[in-house]
Amino acid sequence: MQKRKFKVTENYWMSVSDMMSALMIIFLFIAIAFMIKVQQQQDAMNHLIIDYRDVKVNIYNDLYNEFKDDFSKWDAEIDPQTLSIRFQEPDVLFATGSKEINPKFKAILDDFFPRYIAILSQKYGDDIQEIRIEGHTSSEWNGQHGTMDAYFKNMELSQARTRSVLEYTITLPAVTNQQEWLIEKITANGLSYSQRIKENGVENPDKSRRVEFRIRTKAEDTMDELIKDRFE
Repeated sequence: MQKRKFKVTENYWMSVSDMMSALMIIFLFIAIAFMIKVQQQQDAMNHLIIDYRDVKVNIYNDLYNEFKDDFSKWDAEIDPQTLSIRFQEPDVLFATGSKEINPKFKAILDDFFPRYIAILSQKYGDDIQEIRIEGHTSSEWNGQHGTMDAYFKNMELSQARTRSVLEYTITLPAVTNQQEWLIEKITANGLSYSQRIKENGVENPDKSRRVEFRIRTKAEDTMDELIKDRFE
């Protein structure tokens, strides 16, 4: 009688042992599948980073080589990190407090914009997500500095100025063939003095008042989406 009870207990523990072994195998497969998925995501991210870097470097090199002889006479520069071409001579851009483009800046845009768009549309048309025309001001407004009234007045002015630049450039006869592409890509963004340029912690009003042509690539947008999905 006791011997039979032992056999039943032994069979019971053998069943539990088999079940635990099966569960361990299942968990092992789940862990392996998870590791493979993580590795695939990491590989995809690495490829995306390489593609983004290569596109960014190529765009920068092409724009720099195209305009390197013009930057000094335009008082302009290109930022390799943001791919932003910055026009930073306020007296050339607009009259004080006005949205009307100065004739000298119109002449610069006549030369700059068709060449700029030819490079981007012909060589990188499928890589470009957005071309942002950004208007920036200093924090000054009628003697006021840094007040909310000055901020909103400068916001209104910067938005009006970028719209003026957008309307002028997109209707240039030299870019007629690219207008359809431009309508999908180009935007006007007035930023008031939210991105002032400071030197040693002190605002430089002249450098803060500027117009920038900034590029955002599709790879950059995809990277942002992947990062967002990963942390949600």
